[in-house]
Amino acid sequence: MARHRNVRGYNYDDDFDDDDMYSHSVEDDYGISPATAAQFIYSKRGRHQSFSEPLEEEEDEDDDKSRAPSTALSPIDQARLFSCLDQMREVLGESVSEQIMTDAVLQCGFDAAKALDQIFKQESNTKKSGTQEATASERKGKARDVPSADTHIVPKIAKLTVSGNKQTMGFAVPSASTEVNGQNSITACTKGQTTDDAMEEADNSALSPASSNTSQVSEDLNSTPSQGKSSGKSKQKINIKEELEKRQGGKQLLNLVVIGHVDAGKSTLMGHLLYLLGHVNKRTMHKYEQESKKAGKASFAYAWVLDETGEERQRGVTMDVGMTKFETKRKVITLMDAPGHRDFIPNMITGAAQADVAILVVDASRGEFEAGFEAGGQTREHALLVRSLGVTQLAVVVNKMDQVNWQEERFREVTSKLGHFLKQAGFKDSDVSYIPTSGLSGENLAKKSEVNELKSWYKGPCLIDQIDLFKAPQRSIDKPFRLCASDVFKDQGSGFCVTGKIEAGYVQTGDRLQVMPPNETCSVKGITLHDEAVDWATAGDHVSLTLTGVDIIKINVGCVFCSLSEPIRACTRFRARVLLFNFDIPVTQGFPVIIHYQTISEPATIRKLISVLHKSTGEVVKKKPKCLTKGMNAIIELQTQRPVALELYKDFKELGRFMLRYSGSSIAAGVVTEIKE
Repeated sequence: MARHRNVRGYNYDDDFDDDDMYSHSVEDDYGISPATAAQFIYSKRGRHQSFSEPLEEEEDEDDDKSRAPSTALSPIDQARLFSCLDQMREVLGESVSEQIMTDAVLQCGFDAAKALDQIFKQESNTKKSGTQEATASERKGKARDVPSADTHIVPKIAKLTVSGNKQTMGFAVPSASTEVNGQNSITACTKGQTTDDAMEEADNSALSPASSNTSQVSEDLNSTPSQGKSSGKSKQKINIKEELEKRQGGKQLLNLVVIGHVDAGKSTLMGHLLYLLGHVNKRTMHKYEQESKKAGKASFAYAWVLDETGEERQRGVTMDVGMTKFETKRKVITLMDAPGHRDFIPNMITGAAQADVAILVVDASRGEFEAGFEAGGQTREHALLVRSLGVTQLAVVVNKMDQVNWQEERFREVTSKLGHFLKQAGFKDSDVSYIPTSGLSGENLAKKSEVNELKSWYKGPCLIDQIDLFKAPQRSIDKPFRLCASDVFKDQGSGFCVTGKIEAGYVQTGDRLQVMPPNETCSVKGITLHDEAVDWATAGDHVSLTLTGVDIIKINVGCVFCSLSEPIRACTRFRARVLLFNFDIPVTQGFPVIIHYQTISEPATIRKLISVLHKSTGEVVKKKPKCLTKGMNAIIELQTQRPVALELYKDFKELGRFMLRYSGSSIAAGVVTEIKE
């Protein structure tokens, strides 16, 4: 039943934003495929519903007259005529009869742009004459009036762009001027403004070449819906701060990533916490316990809450970033369970780049902590990576304390070694906390432990209380919209979906966005936040956007979606300030690296070594060094193989950081200082 309801309410016009009209023949007047017929039936039904007096007989008469001129044309001219009519229908909708459009196209020599201008001039002259009531004959020669005298139909203006021999069509929104075939078409048509005034504004405010492929959305534009659709796509600007407080009920949003060495118990720890918080019911947990026993991995039952794929459960290793949501007393937490194996460090970086705070899980067992902390283990590397990616608050969970009988001496030994290293990595002592737990037994997770061996010496908070004590960072709500795609997939309906974290700004349904580096534009058809449909989302939200108006083939993981007014820059060459880690191989000019930036991994080459800087003051110590060694702070120039969308660190801290890796090891962290090209 739900599927049929979706079909009835489906907007077929959204699938035909491009000129590539699949299964539509221009050689045959009456050859209409099922897809085109469905669109025609839906559009005609919507037209009858939007007028108080459908005038069915007059419309049939108009249709017969509109077909008459085409029969006298050659097949090529007929094809040109129908192509122009399709383009004009996308612009004008059902506000102008087909006979007027046909006459205009024939008079203008099959030039759709000139025909549009001629129709707009006729409308403006008609308005100036002061005629208020349209007769039956006048209705056949001009656009029908909406019954309300105070409303004014704002035509949907199309923008034609020519790429090679193919002509494509993209929609421009009222209040932006668009140039078609060297002539300015009118897009600044607001309520109470004549078409001639709009033409003057279009002439005075022509788009620059750099922004000719985008359309500027006017937030305060007052447009009147026409034919059941809002032609201007305008919407009321919301007060994002007030709406955010209403939505969260006063709770702050926090993105939390769980990191640590492989087999430290990260997935078991967080899976058991979710179970204790009631996010996993007893029936599901019992099912996981039975299935894990059959697979010979009884201790992995809680890990299966987050490790959902068959390969992860079979291998007993987290491979991708698992994501879920839970709430504390004062926070709304988006949890990301990052993999600990060194083979999946790129996936871990993707999760850490989207996090605000982190939990570092270490194994308290004898020998296990040392294996993860010493050279070759991931404890050091993970802590260094999250700090380089902007995470400043860290909770160190000393897990599996039940295996050492909750010994205080072992806890102090682990925390002293970690504390010294974390301070060198850049963490402040006040921003690091240490919690003893047992992920398998669930001690000290959702409530303070009742184990006497632990209560005798540990008086601090449990894990969920420590998560609640994290400070939420300041969100870049007032900055232009930025979202880096972490996944792209086809939706069940029209369009497709991208998921990712909004780094800055906010987005509403109906917004037009620009995608970089492919430099395409698209429309936001729907927004999903934690599996719930919402009308808007803001910085810090992990969302799924349903998009239309762009081909899914052109969108990849790592593409940045941004506002049309202030798009992000794409480049292949940029300068950055980098800090080299403990890397034994000298870094020279031409050194190959892998750049990990947000959700992408891109091969690159160090093109130039500009200067070596002092670690504390940042002053230039040496210009044009021959090589860079471990621990150095330097300015370098990087060249990528493909364009990458970047922001300067001083403008967008969230989008100005990156990591450099070589041969499976992290060698440096950097921030973007200058974009070259």
